[in-house]
Parts: sequence; structure tokens; C-alpha cells
Amino acid sequence: QVQLVESGGGSVQTGGSLMLSCAASLVTFNKYTMGWFRQAPGKEREFVAAIRGSGGTTNYADSVKGRFTISRHNANTVYLQMNSLKPEDTAVYYCAANWDGSGWTSAAFTYWGQGTQVTVSS
Repeated sequence: QVQLVESGGGSVQTGGSLMLSCAASLVTFNKYTMGWFRQAPGKEREFVAAIRGSGGTTNYADSVKGRFTISRHNANTVYLQMNSLKPEDTAVYYCAANWDGSGWTSAAFTYWGQGTQVTVSS
């Protein structure tokens, strides 16, 4: 059974940084695209960033470009470094995985973690 376990959430002030981690129990980790999504109260879940398993191509939402960086480690872990955090970044952040080439949208991702809360105060 595939498990994605997020960690690293917390509370920071505007301008602060956090790094989220996601440990994935995927046998063929390097064949999966790993993504981060977020959902704020009363809003739909939205794409944040993703990284392909083959080649490492990355994709970011416009709202986080230049502030967030997604990376992956061969030890079945994907990271999301978040800098210059803003109150509008407050949300539950979810790690997700799909087979490479399936797409970047939420519907394309097969496996999901339970989420970790990120709160940014002004």
C-alpha cells in the first residue's frame, strides 16, 4: 500500500521560511511525478509545485514562483522549500504522486498524503 507522509508544517510570520518533506513508500520512486497541493479554508485545492521523476522537470504555480522550490531525494523523499511566506500561503499542504506523464492537475494524481498545516501570520 502506497503511503505519503508529510512533515514540516507549522506557524511562521510573514517573510519567514518553512521546508516541507514528504516520505513516499513507492517502490519505483523515480518513475513518479511528485507534487504539492494546498487547500485553504473555504477554497478549492490548488496546485503548488511538482517535479517529474524522469529528468526532474519542475512546474510551479505563478503565485509561488521565485519563492518556493521543489526538490527530490533518491531516498524516496520530496521537499518543498518555502521562502518569503505570505498570509495567503496559509493552507493545508498535501503531497501527491502520479505516474510520470500523467499530467500536473489534481485529478491526475493518484496517491495523496494526509496533509500538513502551514500558517503564516501577518
